[in-house]
Amino acid sequence: MSAGTPPRDFLGYGARPPHPHWPGEARIAVSLVLNYEEGGEACVLEGDDHSESVLTDLGAVEPLPGVRNLNVESLFEYGSRVGFREILRVLGNAGAPATVYAVGLALERNPEAAAAIAASGLEVACHGQRWIDYQFVAEDIERAHMARNIESITRLIGRAPVGWYTGRPSPNTRRLVVESGAFLYDSDAYNDDLPYWTQVAGKRHLVIPYSFDNNDSRLQRGGDFSTGEQFFSYCRDAFDWLYRKGTQGEPRMMSVGLHGRIIGRPGRIGALARLIEHMQRHPGVWLCDRASIAQHWRAHHA
Repeated sequence: MSAGTPPRDFLGYGARPPHPHWPGEARIAVSLVLNYEEGGEACVLEGDDHSESVLTDLGAVEPLPGVRNLNVESLFEYGSRVGFREILRVLGNAGAPATVYAVGLALERNPEAAAAIAASGLEVACHGQRWIDYQFVAEDIERAHMARNIESITRLIGRAPVGWYTGRPSPNTRRLVVESGAFLYDSDAYNDDLPYWTQVAGKRHLVIPYSFDNNDSRLQRGGDFSTGEQFFSYCRDAFDWLYRKGTQGEPRMMSVGLHGRIIGRPGRIGALARLIEHMQRHPGVWLCDRASIAQHWRAHHA
């Protein structure tokens, strides 16, 4: 890299992506991700200086300085009270593996939910101790939050996390992940359809990219989806295209992001069930958690 070149990679694998050789020579690896965040969002009851304003059914709302937003709090509570259980039920009925991105404080606020997630046997990865933007959080505070997130999951789920995803990371996040030595991978990237290695603080580190496009947050984030059917159609088309590439000898990975307070609603949850059914009708589909992808990549593409 020449002097003055920004530390960004615009090439990736370029015209020569590796053949992933997924288990059983699957044509596609599909990672379903349940984000468990409710209780970790911004709230003055937690000492924050404003209310939450992101990913609510109210659309674009302004954070209220110094006071609670009871509507937002109630909408988030639906995810922890009802929605996440609907998603767990759909996953369980389909026998579909998945990864839970778990916010530490959210688990601490609802031990019964943590027990249900633990009993599901799903992989549980760290999603930050709080569901906040860490962009301007001091490094020592972020490091302490990371340690507490690891401790909370290990204590409440009964097994140590091996994956990390902040969602709104700081410039220090990936380095702190690597320095902790606790993780096989992180997913704070959206720039590829395959895992890849990168160098962080002189160490090789595995990145398993995530997805904002195959994500139910689009039902709230930008308003470009308004129904579960639109979510289903988009994700189905993404799956079909990537599956076709797999039949042509170029297997890829697909991530799908889910939230209890969003896709867990009665008018939307059927779309998730239909999506999983569509995927399972195709031969050569590896439905898996992200830890399994990391272990496979480390074993076959080290």
